[in-house]
Parts: sequence; structure tokens; C-alpha cells
Amino acid sequence: MEELWSDAGPRRTIYGSILPLLEGTGDLTPPRILEPAPGLGLVAGDLLLSAAEDELSTQWPDCLDEKPRAFRVVTALSRALRQAAPTVDAQLTLVDVGPNLGSVNRAALLSADHVLVPLAPDLYSIQGLRNLGPTLRTWRKQWNERRRKNPVPDLDLPQGQMSAIGYVVLQHAVRLDRPVRAYERWMNRIPGAYREYVLEEAVDRSVRVTSDPHCRAMLKHFRSLMPLAQEARKPMFLLRAADGALGGHAEAVRGCHRAFRGLAREVARVAGIRGLDA
Repeated sequence: MEELWSDAGPRRTIYGSILPLLEGTGDLTPPRILEPAPGLGLVAGDLLLSAAEDELSTQWPDCLDEKPRAFRVVTALSRALRQAAPTVDAQLTLVDVGPNLGSVNRAALLSADHVLVPLAPDLYSIQGLRNLGPTLRTWRKQWNERRRKNPVPDLDLPQGQMSAIGYVVLQHAVRLDRPVRAYERWMNRIPGAYREYVLEEAVDRSVRVTSDPHCRAMLKHFRSLMPLAQEARKPMFLLRAADGALGGHAEAVRGCHRAFRGLAREVARVAGIRGLDA
């Protein structure tokens, strides 16, 4: 990360790709792609994207005035990802955004067909769902209005579907394969909040997170594996004995692999993605 964010030379991140457009010196440049493994490409994020918040926010209403530059700026992140995909023959693009509803995340999510929501079993996630659902619906409606006013016919505009396909409960503590009571209290409020605020459906208070069809996975807190994974520079579920995953750690790695494989398959199923049967 230190090398990617260095001030020496061109920025090798998504921010470097859209910088000419933000500065008004041209359109976006092809994004630099890291290839950490065969068939996997990474377009790195950048903390400097926060500097683009004002520009993205300003250009959003200008799309209604049919200004070409407004559309180029608002779709910059989406178009950069579309340019990057063929470089590694990517059939699927995963976009990771931070926990906020600012203009940078709006521009990034315009490229998304589906949205999967990570939630922690706490008050903050419940309150976050209150904001997320209405905001996604507003963004979809506003983008559809703007798409019809696009003055640049050959500009590759995203559809902006942002269809919610469920949620994942993260980092809950377990005791005897059951969440501890403090977490369980908040977890069982998630299904009703997700239905009410994100899906605008009637709330069934009897539904628990363990039986909710919208819950795609429950990932426990793999505390003991995280420092090993950071040291080995690999995912937790790929740790080996040579990385220090011995004894109880080895079993935790196997459980972690099963959990993430199950999540990937479930997301592929609900999103209609084929080819993830391995």
C-alpha cells in the first residue's frame, strides 16, 4: 500500500485513473491493475478519493442540465472498472465501498448490478439500514432520470440497478456454536429492519436471522486467524501449517474456508452468476 500511495510518480490507484478528469485536463486514463493471482485483478482504492467528493457532488445535479462533463465525471469510477475488466478477462467485478452514503460511494455503486450489505450485530447497523434502503431507492430513481438526458451517445453509462440481494452478519462471537446473548439480541432485529427499510416489505417479528432467507451468511469472528493471515499476506482460509496454522488453528482455517465458500456460492446463486461451483 505504501508503494501504491507514494507521491513519487503517477498514482497507481483508481484515483490516479480519474485524476485527469477531476482536474479538467482530459478524460480518465486506463486504470493500473495489480495481479496478485492468476485470473484475479485488483484496482486499488485510495484515500485521496475523498478529495473527489465535492466534484462528484457538484456534477450530479449538472447531469439534469445535460452537461457532457457532468456525465463523464459521475460515471468515471464505473467506466474505469469496465476498462479494467478485459485486461484480466474478468467475468465478475467486486466493488468494496466504505460505510457511508457520500457521492464517491454513489458513483461507485452506480456500476453495481447487485448490493450485498455487511452488518454487525449492533445498534449502528440497525440504524444504518434505516438510511441505506431509502438512499438506494433515491439513487436508482435519480440516475434513471439522468440517463435519459445523456448528451453523449457513445458514453458507456452504467445501468445503476443496485439491487439489494441480502446481507451478511459479520464478526459475531459464538459459544458452543451459538451467538452469545449480547449479540443475539441485535442479530434478531436485523431481519425486520432489512425488510422494512431496504425491501419495503411487511415486517414479521417472528423471523430470526438464522432462518431469514435474506441472510446470505453468518461469519463469526476469526480472531486467531487474522494476525496469521496478515503476517503471511494471504486470506485466512488459505493459511497452511507453514504459516503457523497448527492444531486448533488448522481446524479454524477449514471452518473459515467452508464459511467463505458457502457465502460465495450463495451470492452467485441469488445474483444469477454461473461458474462458481468449485
